[in-house]
Amino acid sequence: MNLPSTKESLTFLIALAAWMIVTALFIGIRPEHWLMGALLAFLFFITPSTRKLAIALLPFVVFAISYDWMRIVPNYEVNPIDIKGLYETEKDWFGILTAEGTLTPNEFFHIHYCAFMDFMAGIFYLCWVPVPILFGLGLYFTRQRKVYLHFALVFLFVNILGFIGYYIHPAAPPWYVMNYGFEPILNTPGDVAGLGRFDEMTGLTIFHGLYGRNANVFAAVPSLHSAYMVVTLFYAMKARCATWLRIAFAIIMAGIWFTAVYSGHHYLIDVILGILCALLGIFLFEKGLMKIPAFQTFMKKYTRYIS
Repeated sequence: MNLPSTKESLTFLIALAAWMIVTALFIGIRPEHWLMGALLAFLFFITPSTRKLAIALLPFVVFAISYDWMRIVPNYEVNPIDIKGLYETEKDWFGILTAEGTLTPNEFFHIHYCAFMDFMAGIFYLCWVPVPILFGLGLYFTRQRKVYLHFALVFLFVNILGFIGYYIHPAAPPWYVMNYGFEPILNTPGDVAGLGRFDEMTGLTIFHGLYGRNANVFAAVPSLHSAYMVVTLFYAMKARCATWLRIAFAIIMAGIWFTAVYSGHHYLIDVILGILCALLGIFLFEKGLMKIPAFQTFMKKYTRYIS
C-alpha cells in the first residue's frame, strides 16, 4: 500500500473534519454524510489509483456539499419569494386556452395525464444526476481525463451559477401554487407533485424519498434539472463517444425538459433559464476561465495529478 504524504493526509483529514463539523452544527448529520465521508476516506487511503479517483470526484463532492449547505441560510431569508409574479408571467407567455380558461402548461398537464407519460416522466427524471455522474466516470475510466476535468468543473460551475440564482430570486415551483396558493409558507416540505404517480404505479417510494429531503422548495429558478444534460451532451460531443450515446443523451435531455413541466416541478420559464444557465456556464468556463494563465496552470496540474 502506497500511503499519501503527510501533507496530503493532513489536508484531506482537516477538510473532511471541517465538512463534518459544520454539517453537524448547522444541519445535522444524516447516514448519507457518514457514508460519503467513509467512501472518500477509503478511496483516498487505499491505493494511489483510488486516491486519484477521490481527487477527481471532488467537483461532484463540492456540488453535493454546497447543495446540502443551502439549508444553513435558506434563500427566502435573503430575498422575497416570487410566487404570483412567476405564475402570471408563465400564464401570459405560455398559457393554453381551454374551456376552463387560460391554464399554465403545468395546470394543463395536471388535468391531462396518462400512465405512459407518467412512467416515462419518472424514468427521465431519475436520470438527471446519475447519468451525468456515470458519464463523468466513463470519461475518467476511458482515460479521457482532460475532457473529464472540463466536464466535472463545468458541472460544478453551472450549479454554483444556479445556486446564486436561487438566492437572487427565490421562486416557488408550480406544485406550490396548486397546493398552497400565492401566500409564502416558510419551511414548506418538498412535494413529489406529478412524479408521485410513478411511485404509485411502480410500488416504489423513490421520489417521495428524494423530495422529502429537498434542501429548499423555493429554488425553482433556474431549473438545474434542465441544465445538467445540456452540459453532459456538450462534452459528449467533445469526447470519444459512440453516436448512439449522444443520441440517447439528447433524448434524455429533452425528456427531462418535458418532465420538469409535465410533473409540475418547473415552469417553462424555469426550464429555459436552466438551459441558458448551462450555456452560460460552459461559455464562461471555456472562453473565460480557460483563457486565464493561472487557471490554465491549475488545470494542467489537476489533469496531471489524476492521470
